[in-house]
Amino acid sequence: MPDQDYLAQRFEENRTRLRDVAYRMLGSLGEAEDAVQESWLRLSRSDAAQIENLSGWLTTVVARVCLDQLRSRKSRAEESLDTQPSDHQPQLPSTPTMANKSARANPEQEAILADSVGTALLIVLDRLDPAERVALVLHDLFGLSFEEIATIVDRSPEATRQLASRARRRVQGVTNAPTASLSEQRKLIDAFLTALRSADVEGLLAVLDPDLLVRVDATAARSGAAQEVRGALNWAKGAVLYAHLLQRATVCLVDGAVGVAFAPGGRLNRALRFTMHDGKITQFEIVADPARLELLEIAVLPD
Repeated sequence: MPDQDYLAQRFEENRTRLRDVAYRMLGSLGEAEDAVQESWLRLSRSDAAQIENLSGWLTTVVARVCLDQLRSRKSRAEESLDTQPSDHQPQLPSTPTMANKSARANPEQEAILADSVGTALLIVLDRLDPAERVALVLHDLFGLSFEEIATIVDRSPEATRQLASRARRRVQGVTNAPTASLSEQRKLIDAFLTALRSADVEGLLAVLDPDLLVRVDATAARSGAAQEVRGALNWAKGAVLYAHLLQRATVCLVDGAVGVAFAPGGRLNRALRFTMHDGKITQFEIVADPARLELLEIAVLPD
């Protein structure tokens, strides 16, 4: 039977890929690291000599751990529980290659990883059913066959193929807008965000209709602030004061049109829906109420 040092070395060779798989499933670097650690614990307790394809075995294990976490997360949400005590996770053994590998991820690491994946994709993945998310991530992003994935989600290969297909449609979105129209919308919203992020009032006025109407729901509105603002200049002068809050905003499809989403860690907490006419933004709404956000159709913009 392989010794622990050898197993630890082989595990380290797969660590980055396992973390990437887990992060795309869970949308949280901390949870992804926990899932990777759990896969090591299961490997260390297994008869490793009987494992023919260690990389494939570890991918299957980390995927099953993630699926359990996603189902548990969904169950807690349905029960409307705000907090749950977490199970104690034993630390990785201090083998020569594994020592000091269990440090928790910091926000900067998570932001870098989120950018590499794409925040819009993380938002959509977070809205999929657990089995859909696992099927899509493993097949479309990591190239596993439906036969391999079927054993993880406990479905037939054909049913697994249907899971991935359904998830893919949700990721890509359903819109009747032609590509040219979406391209024009994106240019306008990109210009809007660029001007806002740089506190450029003149740049904002160049893309806003003079009679702009902005609506803010009660959750998004600051205490005592108006929930409706009229006039591009009136809104722009106040908005540039909060430009720093938009650094992590991402452009995506919101209800079939180009919009903006704010999603720290891939969890949607703000969305902007725009109305545009003749190359100008005539109206937009800031949505932050969780019940309303849940009803929005969010999708990744086509290339």
